[in-house]
Amino acid sequence: QVQLVESGGGLVQPGGSLRLSCAASGFIFSNSWMYWVRQAPGKGLDWVSAINPSGINTYQIDSVKGRFAISRDNAKNTLYLLMNSLRSEDTAVYFCAKVDRFVGLGFVSDNRIGSWGQGTQVTVSS
Repeated sequence: QVQLVESGGGLVQPGGSLRLSCAASGFIFSNSWMYWVRQAPGKGLDWVSAINPSGINTYQIDSVKGRFAISRDNAKNTLYLLMNSLRSEDTAVYFCAKVDRFVGLGFVSDNRIGSWGQGTQVTVSS
């Protein structure tokens, strides 16, 4: 069955960096669109960044452009999110998600479309 396991979250000061990883198994990773989705306390699902199966095309919401970079290693079945210049408003649980197609960006759906990992907490605070 599909399994997605996130790692790399933690507590970081404003302006700091983190790299999240998502180890995938149980499906053909190189055929799948992948997302990073976050949920801040009391808020809906924010579909932050997407990457197509080959990794050539990436998409992100305006608030993270120039700070976050999504990437994938299809040989290692792993998805990444490099986060730089972190802000307090980036504090959230970050999930990786496998979907069948591009579903948009931002607060497009509060439904967990596709398959999801358990999430990793990112806290940005001084």
